Amino acid sequence: MATYNTSDFKKGLKVQIDGEPYVMVEMNFVKPGKGNALYKCRMRNLIRDTMLDRTYKGGDSLESADVEQTDVQYLYRQGEDYVFMDSASFEQYEVKNAVAGDAWKYLKDGMTCTVTLFNGIPIVLEPPTHVELLVTETNPGAKGDTATNVTKPAKVETGAEFNVPGFIKEGNVIKIDTRIGEYVERVSN
Repeated sequence: MATYNTSDFKKGLKVQIDGEPYVMVEMNFVKPGKGNALYKCRMRNLIRDTMLDRTYKGGDSLESADVEQTDVQYLYRQGEDYVFMDSASFEQYEVKNAVAGDAWKYLKDGMTCTVTLFNGIPIVLEPPTHVELLVTETNPGAKGDTATNVTKPAKVETGAEFNVPGFIKEGNVIKIDTRIGEYVERVSN
């Protein structure tokens, strides 16, 4: 297994601590007046989504995590799990509901997502940044309600509900930003 020295530490580095994968979300180099340089690292556990703060001295090292990111295509839901296929190797992955989290709100048949694998097991599922979804159910907007901040709930084809502007009608296709889970714009009428 490869190791990273403190000189290799940077944001986005994937390391293994106590047998679990972490990603460095913050790394600060501190050079005190005398003594060794210090590396203050903030890391996020890729499995449990918890944060860990550690300080390392110059010359310390960490094991690299055996994680890889791959693009997969959404196939179908199987009970509580979601089944994806690697387009290159045709290998299928079952992503547990706990790993998928809120990603189910955006999943459409054939959609390409990114999955992070740790020792061949999916631990993180990322849908595309923006998705276009068909509005299947919403109340008509109140007549004369043209203020820009008036919103209403709308149900989309995946079964999820999003707040949308009052002018959105059933049959509209809307763009959603998956990073924040909010309406961006109307795509078609």
